[in-house]
Amino acid sequence: MKLIFIYGLSASGKLTVARELASMTGFKLFHNHLAVDLLLSVFDFGSDAFVRLREEIWLSVFAEASRSELPGLIFTFAPEATVRPGFIDNVLDTLQSTGGEVDFVQLTCPLATLKQRIDSPSRSEHKKLTSVQVFEQLHAAGSLGAFHMPSPRISIDTSLCGPTQAAMQIAQAIAPGSSRPLYASIAS
Repeated sequence: MKLIFIYGLSASGKLTVARELASMTGFKLFHNHLAVDLLLSVFDFGSDAFVRLREEIWLSVFAEASRSELPGLIFTFAPEATVRPGFIDNVLDTLQSTGGEVDFVQLTCPLATLKQRIDSPSRSEHKKLTSVQVFEQLHAAGSLGAFHMPSPRISIDTSLCGPTQAAMQIAQAIAPGSSRPLYASIAS
């Protein structure tokens, strides 16, 4: 199975682009807020139980999807301070142990554009960050993008193209036969 791991800051367009990509590729979409919203119904964001269970859910879904021989799964992710430092290595280990592979995709966007998008009504569909003030506080504190991510297969500035064009760029980059970096661990 191919895991398309789309990451970027809040409001960079991850879910919107992922939906387009799922439509184009037929890959299943497992966006991070499916687990986050589930756990927020019981636990406070960032609590020990929340952090542990969120990672267990994410990794369990990746492993089972890979074992079930799905051709591909799309995952969205916002690097932030409550994610444990070993998470990415755990993703890579999980996919490697089940015969899968990971392609990292980074979505970027200028800070001013992110702030314009942050309170978009579509972000209320899930329990996403919708406050510009909270975003600014988290960004100033270094809580967003808080740890190193592997180099992406492709990085797309979503302020320069629409979601369909971004998804098309990703689909072309992950097409069979395209050159692919091998991810053995976060340190490589």
